[in-house]
Amino acid sequence: MSATALAIAGLAFVGCTTTSKGESASGMSSHAPADAQIDATLSKLYANVPGSRELVAKSKGVLVFPEVIGGSFIVGAQYGRGALRVNGRTEAYYSTTAGSLGLQAGAQSKAVIYLFTTQQALDKFRNSEGWTVGADATVALANIGANGSVDTNTLQQPVIGFVLTNVGLEAGVSLQGAKIERIRG
Repeated sequence: MSATALAIAGLAFVGCTTTSKGESASGMSSHAPADAQIDATLSKLYANVPGSRELVAKSKGVLVFPEVIGGSFIVGAQYGRGALRVNGRTEAYYSTTAGSLGLQAGAQSKAVIYLFTTQQALDKFRNSEGWTVGADATVALANIGANGSVDTNTLQQPVIGFVLTNVGLEAGVSLQGAKIERIRG
């Protein structure tokens, strides 16, 4: 039954994307995301979240998953590929996976961005064999404050997460349990 539910969920989200008209939804090679797709995701972040360009520039590293595809029918799953950039240069490629169980149905595509604001947080991530949000590090989801910028409490955290959909920054989501692993090869 679980396999059937996953198969149905997989078919449901085949056409979902966070890209806009004119962009390629299949910008992934068989091994790694194209740098152009990562650049487009960061540009979207800068356009939707005031102050995010400066925050990324001050961060020790940024992990960008341009397209995390998820689907669910009782059992939910999501998967995406991305890259870690340090000092503006791609350092390594990663995959992210997550699962959930409960009353749910649907499909979605989103971009997920993690900012490592301290060297210690970046080093812990780099040295891990597999990094799980909530177990290996707490990720503060970015919230927009009353002034229209990222909440000051969020800015003080060692790892900050952003979730973008086609309409902008998504609020009220959880990244808990997302497993991130380096792609070898």
